[in-house]
Amino acid sequence: MLSVHITKTLNDFALDVAFDADSKGITALFGRSGSGKSTLVNLIAGLLPPDSGHVTVNGEVLFNTAKGINLPPEKRRIGYVFQESRLFPHMTVKGNLTYGMNFTAPRERFVEFDHIVSLLGVDHLLDRRPGSLSGGERQRIAIGRALLSSPRMLLMDEPLASLDATRKNEILPFIERLRDEVKLPIVYVSHDLNEVIRLADTMVLLSDGGVAAIGPVEDLTSRLDLYPLTGRYEAGAALATKVAGHDSEFNLTFLEFSGGRFTVPKIDLPIGAPLRLRVRARDVSLSLEKHTNTSILNILKGVVKEMSETGESQIEVRLDVGAPLIARVTRKAAHDLELAPGKTIYAMVKAIAIDRPSMGRRGGRTREQ
Repeated sequence: MLSVHITKTLNDFALDVAFDADSKGITALFGRSGSGKSTLVNLIAGLLPPDSGHVTVNGEVLFNTAKGINLPPEKRRIGYVFQESRLFPHMTVKGNLTYGMNFTAPRERFVEFDHIVSLLGVDHLLDRRPGSLSGGERQRIAIGRALLSSPRMLLMDEPLASLDATRKNEILPFIERLRDEVKLPIVYVSHDLNEVIRLADTMVLLSDGGVAAIGPVEDLTSRLDLYPLTGRYEAGAALATKVAGHDSEFNLTFLEFSGGRFTVPKIDLPIGAPLRLRVRARDVSLSLEKHTNTSILNILKGVVKEMSETGESQIEVRLDVGAPLIARVTRKAAHDLELAPGKTIYAMVKAIAIDRPSMGRRGGRTREQ
């Protein structure tokens, strides 16, 4: 278990954060700029001294004002991956990777060099220097360097923020593998909801230096009251699914979830593989009837649970289709359909609206809806 309860005042900014998270999987710190994300991870790492509180990882006390404990950063055994790779330019890739190992006693090492090199796919880069690497390659080496110090926890402070979309898509599968194979508690800071939905198990939503909400990603992304903090434009629901089958003739994949199934473009995953599916509110249409002569492949029967106006012309509608689903419609459409809580409705989602960046492998701890 990762347990954090710390306070810190910096000039006119006050941070007071408390949360507990499972030590397996990724805990994402999400919030707007200035909400306290980076300050919080620096406090956890020991780079800033908290004013009060405690930080413990799997029973190991890193900081506790009541007990007078405040381990220095080098004693906390926390791996830290920054926005920039911060590699040593005069060292080879292998030298950078093994740098942290030199500060870890052999008896405390539990991460093997060959395993991490294979996990990150960097065996062909070992003799090169950082200046000859792409941004994605440098960030993989930075992740490997942090892991090879055999840390008790890994902090990742917006590790993809400096990368373009292509490089991000290159790194994301490696972070998924890291989450699933290394089994370290990971605190992942991001302002990109796509990253959080794809990678995280638990989401800690920060606002103005405090915790606005904490819980499974599927739960928090389906709450209409949190959209002012998570972002209305990218509003949508995250659903826990698993691969149920493939249609090789039309290159489609079928995903089962608690309310039925989704048809999506072909995914190269085996049957039974867990997958988190993100359905954006703007991609969901509503109808009073189940249409058959239509190109839309995903038609789900549901019930209106909640409605929230987002502006002069739009309304967010939370549906229960066996799992939460969000639709964004105009006020006129809501009026014409006579939408109200309790009304039966059909949600329609085009298969091609669900692209690969909207899907991510779920860790073993993600709760089924």
